[in-house]
Amino acid sequence: MKFLRNILDAQHHHFAKGGKLEKLYPIYEMVDTFIYTPSDVTKGSVHVRDGLDLKRLMVTVAMALVPCILMACFNTGYQANKALAAMGATSVEGWRGAVMAMLGLALDPTNLVSNFVHGFLYFFPVFLVTNLAGGFWEVIFSTVRGHEINEGFLVTGLLFPLTLPPSIPLWQVAIGISFGVVIGKEIFGGTGKNFLNPALTARAFLFFAYPAQISGDAVWTAVDGFTGATALGQAALGGVQAISVSWWDSFIGLIPGSMGETSALACLLGAALLIYTGIGSWRIMLSMTVSLIVFSKLLNIIGSTTNPMFAMGPEWHLVIGGFAFGTVFMATDPVSASMTQLGHWFYGALIGFMVVLVRVINPAFPEGTMLAILFGNVFAPLIDYFVVNANIKRRAKRAQA
Repeated sequence: MKFLRNILDAQHHHFAKGGKLEKLYPIYEMVDTFIYTPSDVTKGSVHVRDGLDLKRLMVTVAMALVPCILMACFNTGYQANKALAAMGATSVEGWRGAVMAMLGLALDPTNLVSNFVHGFLYFFPVFLVTNLAGGFWEVIFSTVRGHEINEGFLVTGLLFPLTLPPSIPLWQVAIGISFGVVIGKEIFGGTGKNFLNPALTARAFLFFAYPAQISGDAVWTAVDGFTGATALGQAALGGVQAISVSWWDSFIGLIPGSMGETSALACLLGAALLIYTGIGSWRIMLSMTVSLIVFSKLLNIIGSTTNPMFAMGPEWHLVIGGFAFGTVFMATDPVSASMTQLGHWFYGALIGFMVVLVRVINPAFPEGTMLAILFGNVFAPLIDYFVVNANIKRRAKRAQA
């Protein structure tokens, strides 16, 4: 690695202020700090410093996402292989079929390797397009503004593909992430200044701009001509008894849905790492969960003769749809979430309440997590404002006493 360090140091003067490649310094800095710890450190005694920089924070979140990524590949392939087996197909068309044939892998839902590889062939193109398109805008804005390319997009580039169905057209992936990065973040000043989660902003744009490709029954299994409703979609039509999968399969993630959001187990593993490292707020996660349990139980008690979603218990709300994924990775975004500790409780409770409200009261949108978190993002600054003002008033009274 010293050899690589020497090469980067030798080229530094070309990109530094006054060098012939000065305009491209953000790209040089991105490569340098991605491989090595930044050499620039805070000076002076007025700052609080610790061993965690932005790069390590984002890398830790990326590591927490690994279980969801692995499950995204496996379950996408499993759902596709199961659908193809039900249709009597022995091969799949296109380049994916050629790769599977070259590797000698049959479309067998009982074959772990076949499931993972087949799912990877769907997930990786979406991941690649996300990072190429989103990274392009990151470089453009950083170059124009003359500041470094921060690591915030590393996480956005992982989160966004995990929220999408496997059948999403790649051109829509590019448009969606472009909207999320440019409109959801860069026009407000970049990472640290956006008030909406960029990945959720991108998904919300696709949800309303291209609903046919991101909702309905035909998009969740990566097989043309095969329809399979999500568990939430089934519950919205016929209640819990209409759900065709078991609670245990829903907890593990062996159900149709967005590629990385189906497994509550994978999300719990990620939550453990985020809480242990102090990066993810356990207060937000806990308050969201408690709020969802309390409000869904209240609706169970109230009941409804016309809306079967009123009867869905919290044990199902917790494991189907994107609630677990949103709770662990989206709502805890340190930029768009509430920043005060007391505010975490109100912020999480608001989102948990809104998830149930959207899912149950308005079953036309059976997946309420995305809209609930964006709603919470909008109110996070207001929540912090009241918390901070309450603290100021309380301390002023103490000073006067």
